[in-house]
Amino acid sequence: MRARKMKPAKFDYFAPSTLEEALQLLWQYGSDAKVLAGGQSLMPLMAMRLVRPAVVIDVNRVAGLGGISAEDGGLTLGALTRQRAIERSAAVQESFPVVAAAIPHIGHSQIRNRGTVGGSLAHADPAAEIPALCLALNAEFTVADVAGEQTVSANDFFVGLLTTALGSEQLLCRVRLPGLAGRWRWGFREVSRRDGDFALVGAIALLRMDDRVDDQEVCQEARITMFAVGETPIRISPAEEALRGRVVDDQVRREVSALVSQAVSPGSDIHASAEYRKEVSGVMARRALEDAVSNSGPNSG
Repeated sequence: MRARKMKPAKFDYFAPSTLEEALQLLWQYGSDAKVLAGGQSLMPLMAMRLVRPAVVIDVNRVAGLGGISAEDGGLTLGALTRQRAIERSAAVQESFPVVAAAIPHIGHSQIRNRGTVGGSLAHADPAAEIPALCLALNAEFTVADVAGEQTVSANDFFVGLLTTALGSEQLLCRVRLPGLAGRWRWGFREVSRRDGDFALVGAIALLRMDDRVDDQEVCQEARITMFAVGETPIRISPAEEALRGRVVDDQVRREVSALVSQAVSPGSDIHASAEYRKEVSGVMARRALEDAVSNSGPNSG
């Protein structure tokens, strides 16, 4: 059988050099346009004609949309910042080692060389690492349109499967990761069929350990975030509440593991069943907690 070539449908192409020009194009074309950044998600979808934009707006030449800067103990990531730059950033490794640990799980180095932080967030794949990291770290997103800028919290940004609060005339400009005050520890785990594949189940654990009882560290605040187990990344509130004020020992970790498995409602697909994902969710959460107990996080002291 003859192989069929994949080609996108016909579209008009614009490559603005300023943010104002890009926003004007988005205002003009709205839902008929797609923004091209790294292209790691958009281009395959266009090649398979799963999306057929009339207009592609390439923002790679727009000045000021990239870069990593430190401020007030946190970090600001430009939406055009390449994932590979985040992976290699000393500032990221120092302030948010959980981010540095998770980024290498995104595809392969060739993917991360082109993929951008903003592109991953706007695409909002529920199995992607960057949306889950932003939810876990209470990130704030700056989005812009011709009327100006506004800030959207990570909690409000992810609406559903491949769907965000980003309007068709808006552009994601930067992401702020607020500084973490106190002594934090972290853990990241995911399971996939092969290295570089999308996660089947992933877990992020952040623990603030500011107190001690009988010379044992006690959890004062917890954030348990799961991904690839629903339409968006999710925080597991019952698990977080179960950790507060307690020593995170084996018994507590097993309790949290069960709470996570009960809380998630994953679907089945060709890669894994819902039952598998529910069971493995608890395992990944427990292992992330085990790592968090030993790992030094931001300001861990």
